[in-house]
Amino acid sequence: MRTIHVDDIKDTVARLCWEACYYLPFDILDSFKKAEQREVSPLGKSILNQLIENAEVAATEHMPYCHDTGLAVVYVEVGQEVYLTGGSFQESIHAGVRKGYQEGFLRKSVVGDPLLRVNTNDNTPAVIHTEIVPGDQVKITLLPKGGGSENMSAMKFLLPGEGVEGVKKFVIETIEAAGGKACPPVIVGVGIGGSFDKVTAIAKEAILREVGVHHHETHIAELEKELLEEINKTGIGPQGLGGVNTALWVAVETYACHITALPVAVNIQCHAARKKSAVI
Repeated sequence: MRTIHVDDIKDTVARLCWEACYYLPFDILDSFKKAEQREVSPLGKSILNQLIENAEVAATEHMPYCHDTGLAVVYVEVGQEVYLTGGSFQESIHAGVRKGYQEGFLRKSVVGDPLLRVNTNDNTPAVIHTEIVPGDQVKITLLPKGGGSENMSAMKFLLPGEGVEGVKKFVIETIEAAGGKACPPVIVGVGIGGSFDKVTAIAKEAILREVGVHHHETHIAELEKELLEEINKTGIGPQGLGGVNTALWVAVETYACHITALPVAVNIQCHAARKKSAVI
């Protein structure tokens, strides 16, 4: 059994908060450059070049890529041979977010009560997903989720008979309804199957997958390719101003479901597709 002090979790979460917001992942930046080469709209091409420059300035100056530094969604894989000591596991993550957003000069975007709308002023609480896995390590992934694209995400229960065509129709309808409000070019995470809660969870997990990596199941990989092509035919384009790059990538995750249901969820991630992981 390996012992890990919760302060190590707190400090790691804090570091991931500002690293994620400052440094856009390589796969996202590379997808900007490829999209710029494909783009036929002069305005769309100009926007993509601005996004590339913005990412380079943020990394060089060590400042946030976007003013909306998001709600902190934290994924933690805890090895079953790990013994956590020194305090509360959950509180160590909240403390890390509090520290990271304060020391990184990141915008605090969380209201404590969704109806009273008073800012907590430290970007807590985080949304925490914990999974127990084999091994003696702790892997932490920080996903700062911006509000604009999250607001345009959607979930629906289809009838099983609607099948894959129904899934594609719902995804395209969701993207068209989002238009420019989701800050395209976007990453589209699609969940299919599970339950009401599971399908949205796997849709969000899908947006963490590296751009360029398809699902291991051939028929799902084909669905990802078809959806990306169809989404980019909508003509919404960069920032909703027209073009052939509405989405940079589509990732689909699936789960078993009840015989009477075909749940589908679409989690949209804006071009500020930030993510950062560390292993303790």
